[in-house]
Amino acid sequence: MKIYTKRGDNGTTSLIGGDRVLKSHYRIEAYGTIDELNSHIGILRSFVNDHNNQNVLKEVQDRLFTIGSLLASAPTSKMIVPDLNPSDTELLENSMDKMNEELPELRAFILPAGSLSIAQCHVARCVCRRAERLVVALSQIEKLDDVLIIEYLNRLSDYLFVLSRYVGKAEGVKEVNWHPRITK
Repeated sequence: MKIYTKRGDNGTTSLIGGDRVLKSHYRIEAYGTIDELNSHIGILRSFVNDHNNQNVLKEVQDRLFTIGSLLASAPTSKMIVPDLNPSDTELLENSMDKMNEELPELRAFILPAGSLSIAQCHVARCVCRRAERLVVALSQIEKLDDVLIIEYLNRLSDYLFVLSRYVGKAEGVKEVNWHPRITK
């Protein structure tokens, strides 16, 4: 099977259900950013050593494929695609609660630095926030069937922040606090 079709050479692509849209469409930008996020999570998984967060990150990658398929579906599509459940968001919340039990209280803004794994958590967090903004923008011009997408992405960016702190603690890396310069 050939991977290329040449149908997108004119700047359009097909959604699930057959509708064709420009590759610059908000929907394509949104699920393309979800795909980018999934790749960053894949890099992050190679840095994370604890079994629990490895499993959570694998589940996140699966859910990002779900979100991608939801976003790639034409509003008129009758095809059945995977769905998100409240339990998907709850997994992130429970994981954050468990990690937070072992972390010191957050008393300052933290720079995305200290080690490659910490920095990768923050890169993934930033891409997640961008994906969330794009999905919100899409939801303002088209009805989204699954309102859990925005909630899940919001919680995922929180999870990635907490994971950055947790990974740093496990690595014995001191958090790098932001020290604002104020000149008067």
